[in-house]
Amino acid sequence: MSPLIHGCVGWLIGQPLPRKRDRLVLTLAAVAPDLDGVGLLVSEELYVQWHHRLAHGAAFAVVSTIAVGVVCRSWKAAALGCFAFHSHVVMDLAGSGPGWPILYWWPWSTDEWLPSWQWDLASWQNSLFGLLTVLGCLSMALWRRRTPVELFSTAADARVVGTLRARFLGETL
Repeated sequence: MSPLIHGCVGWLIGQPLPRKRDRLVLTLAAVAPDLDGVGLLVSEELYVQWHHRLAHGAAFAVVSTIAVGVVCRSWKAAALGCFAFHSHVVMDLAGSGPGWPILYWWPWSTDEWLPSWQWDLASWQNSLFGLLTVLGCLSMALWRRRTPVELFSTAADARVVGTLRARFLGETL
């Protein structure tokens, strides 16, 4: 699954948090498991060997959850961070392609999680999930008056929100 979609899902999970900074942390928690994909910068072999192993498991889930709780100074954020992390794992189990397992209990076990219902990375299921995720993010403009653009620019987010609210709710810019 795309890191962009992982990030959007993390941002959506962070919606109950009032601070933009905390929503950013949740967004990063949802993308963080892909840190084990950095091996691709060295070689494809290293990527295939370590991606879905180093940072897609229980050990990294604990580290990630604690980090979110410490940075956000909130147990609620930590719980949501744990959920965001695991949303990534579930999305990768489903949509990274058949035959690509998650080693959730590594380094304690090399047992592979490899469900029979996995679909290809370039599949209609991933496309549909991505579309629904983007629509969910855009709907936050109508409901909570923010979009993921807030993570980069408050001013740009205000323009996006204003445009969407004008278009769909008839508000004036």
